[in-house]
Amino acid sequence: MSPEIAQMMPLVLIGVVFYFLLIRPQQKRVKEHRAMVEGVRRGDSVVTAGGIAGKVTKVRDDNLVQVEIAPEVRVDVVKSTLTEVRGKTEPADAAAATKDTAKASGGLLGFLKKK
Repeated sequence: MSPEIAQMMPLVLIGVVFYFLLIRPQQKRVKEHRAMVEGVRRGDSVVTAGGIAGKVTKVRDDNLVQVEIAPEVRVDVVKSTLTEVRGKTEPADAAAATKDTAKASGGLLGFLKKK
C-alpha cells in the first residue's frame, strides 16, 4: 500500500463513521416526519413547532391545515411545522365500514337483529 493511500485512510474512515452516525439517521427522521405530515387528516390532535396543540378541523391543501386551538378559535398552520400527531382518527372509509358492519350485525351486541 502506498503512503498516500495510507494517509487518506483515516479521512475515509471518519467520513464513513459520520455517514452512519449522523447523516443516515437524519434522513430517516426526515422521511418519518414527511410521512407523518402527509398522513394528517381532519380530527387528528397535533402539536406545532411553536408548542401550540389543537385539533385539525380542515386540510386546506398540500401545505396548510386549519387547527382549532380553543373552542371556535381556528388558525391556519403550515404542515411542515407540525412536530407531533398525538391522536390519529380512523379514515372515513374505515369508519363507514364499521358503521355498516354494526347495522348488519343487528346493532349493539347483536341484540336488535332484524327478522
